[in-house]
Amino acid sequence: MHYKSLEESFRELNSNPTGLTEEDASLRLHLYGKNLLEEEGESKLKVLIRQFTSPFVLILMVAGFVALFLGNPKDALVVYGVLVVNGLLGFYQELKAIASIEALKSLTALKVRVLRDGKEKEIDSWELVPGDVVFVGEGNVVPADIRLIESAGLLVDESMLTGESVPVEKEAEGVLQKDTPLHARTNCLYKGTVVVRGKGIGLVFATGKNTELGSIAKRVQEKSPESPLTKALGSFGKKWILALLLLLSILVLVGILQGRDARTIVFFAVAQLVSAVPEGLPIVVTIALVVGAVRLSKEKVLVKYLPAVETLGSATYICSDKTGTITVGKLKVQEYVPYNKIRLFLASALCNDSDGIKGDPLEVALIQWLEGERVNWTALRKAYDRVWEHPFDTKRRLMAVIVSDGSGSFDFYVKGALESLARMCKKECPIEVWQAHDKMAQDGLRVLAFGYAKIEKIPESVEHVRIEIVGLVGFLDPPKEGVKEAVESAQRAGIRIVMITGDNVLTAKSVARIVSIHKEGDLAIEGKDLEKYTDEELYNLLKRVSVIARATPEDKYRVVKVLQSRGEIVAVTGDGANDAPALRVADLGIAMGSGSQAAKEASKMVITDNNLAVIVNAIRRGRLIAKNISKVIRYLLSANSFQIFYNSMAIIAGLPLPLYPTQILWINLVTDGVQDKAYPFTKYEGDPMKEKPKNPAKVFMGKEQFLAVAYNGLLMALMHYLLFVHLLEKYPYQIALTISFTSAVVSQWAVGIQEIGEKPFLKNPIDYVRLNPFVYMGVLLGALLQLLAITLLSEYFHAVYLSTEHLPYILAIPLLTFLGIELRKWFSILKKF
Repeated sequence: MHYKSLEESFRELNSNPTGLTEEDASLRLHLYGKNLLEEEGESKLKVLIRQFTSPFVLILMVAGFVALFLGNPKDALVVYGVLVVNGLLGFYQELKAIASIEALKSLTALKVRVLRDGKEKEIDSWELVPGDVVFVGEGNVVPADIRLIESAGLLVDESMLTGESVPVEKEAEGVLQKDTPLHARTNCLYKGTVVVRGKGIGLVFATGKNTELGSIAKRVQEKSPESPLTKALGSFGKKWILALLLLLSILVLVGILQGRDARTIVFFAVAQLVSAVPEGLPIVVTIALVVGAVRLSKEKVLVKYLPAVETLGSATYICSDKTGTITVGKLKVQEYVPYNKIRLFLASALCNDSDGIKGDPLEVALIQWLEGERVNWTALRKAYDRVWEHPFDTKRRLMAVIVSDGSGSFDFYVKGALESLARMCKKECPIEVWQAHDKMAQDGLRVLAFGYAKIEKIPESVEHVRIEIVGLVGFLDPPKEGVKEAVESAQRAGIRIVMITGDNVLTAKSVARIVSIHKEGDLAIEGKDLEKYTDEELYNLLKRVSVIARATPEDKYRVVKVLQSRGEIVAVTGDGANDAPALRVADLGIAMGSGSQAAKEASKMVITDNNLAVIVNAIRRGRLIAKNISKVIRYLLSANSFQIFYNSMAIIAGLPLPLYPTQILWINLVTDGVQDKAYPFTKYEGDPMKEKPKNPAKVFMGKEQFLAVAYNGLLMALMHYLLFVHLLEKYPYQIALTISFTSAVVSQWAVGIQEIGEKPFLKNPIDYVRLNPFVYMGVLLGALLQLLAITLLSEYFHAVYLSTEHLPYILAIPLLTFLGIELRKWFSILKKF
């Protein structure tokens, strides 16, 4: 509607300046619907069912069923209990995320004044329809998308839609080009924005979901992508369970062909399946994420979605808002050029309606600047009476006052755009003033000029006064303390930061340069330029872009999607309703604590201290969490693969089972069950911010991980197989079985200790032990349980009493396992040189 005249607008909407009739308004309400943001929501039942369909949850269900089948109802109860608790937590979290649309609705819960039947009346905002004529004034939230009919000194805060940190001047006159961007549509007001100053009358042309805010609400409904950890675990779960079923089926077939008892061999296969499925993994991952979330909460980061904790450590791009995240979010005087310092101070104090707390952000900044310069502005206002004023005028782009000190003459002070004040100068505006103005503007400052004149009488019009320029003042929303250091830390860690803002390109580039986001050779572009590029071209361009200015919600959304489509893991920060779509689709949406409720609901994390430095510190924590999850995966899969390889070798060789089914289940309890829960508390080795981002799929389930698991599993299996063959020649089967059982337990403890650190244990044993003392406490608990199993409970585990002569056999393989993994670590270090 910004590109149509008022006559065309009234004609298209079949309305007139006296408003609609009540009858017509009622018909239109039925036709267009309520002026609310509706959502086609998913049923709560579907949300609940989805919590129980991931591969690892299905594996847990199988494990619970098998435990029940084997006559272990308590184990089954624990497994299914964990399933239910995790599912209900996920259900609760998702319902909270869906609440984002409700937050957007809250922006419009208000009353409005309209013309109906030619009379002014007050109605609920949801009753507004296209064609209504509405009144807006200072402090009002704009109730719908409106084409202005009349305006007087109208100034509107559109930051929640455009990201523009400075209120925008609005005026009814003028017809704009059809492709005029949202931030430049000066003849329209948009739903959810706030009138800072002035008043206006307008014609409603869009309500509800058809408004600009409504289009954002539609974007917010898009589902968030799965976290890198969830994707990696899901992919692994499918492959692992298929491989297990195939291998165990072959082993059952071989066993039956060998003439083994079918019931025993099937019983073994089922027990092996339970053992090989790392059913403790989802629980340990949850513990790691919860521990991380608790630690982050102490560092001003509130986690709404647990997998987001790990995503922090995987981020390759941060698409950051400017206002309130990188900058303070409040304007301050950055620089000033006085041509008459006393008159400049007087103009700043007297041609100003702010009290230093409330009012136009520029005027508030002026008062705070005067206080910093130790100017008693309250005393100046008492000494000079304001006898005349010209309120801020969006056409002339200036404000003027006339004051008197009681001497009989008058002082005229004016502030505004230099272009406007230059036309009022006694002589031509000096060239040095223009040069100073242009330099400040090039530095990204918003510049106000100040003028003064001594007059004898009050003028008929402000243009009749001839002034001299007494000074220029440049304003900037300054960067927060610590942001520059945080940006440099993130860049060293291989994370690229792109500032995406609604502000103009000069201001954005200036701030980005101060905090090291924008460097020589980097590009700064405007949002409107993005449409020139294909997705492939845009991705390549973004590798060199550090600033995207005048960006719309659609621009930010597209940037995120393009980066994700090329495998980048994107964290997005924002605080306005306009940021909600990008926050929703990002791998990690981070809202500011002081931001809009819509942004908070669409995000997965909320930063209570609106500071990029906090986010970078959280990435440090996220990398530690990701590393610990990677380590526990390696440990659990090493133990599982060992048992599979060991039993497979024995079955194929025609030997009796080296591990009885109930022993396999017990091994899981006294090794995995007591050690893996300690892994989330492991400290980081080195500085996580000196490493480059790693592909989560490779970190958790990649080639390096696979080779380490295969090495550990085959090393233990081969050595235990050779030991078992020797024991069968020397001792009865029951003694050989008991030694094999206990040696397997101790060997897995050795693996558990070795896998908490990436560096060799013997390189610095004291530091290594300090990495995670809880693992050794787990070993102590496991030793007590194992002693109980082979003594008091021996008949339940097909074990017999062992003497001291058997001790070397029990400890030999664990020691060789420990040294074997130690050699693997040393070899890995040597390979890097």
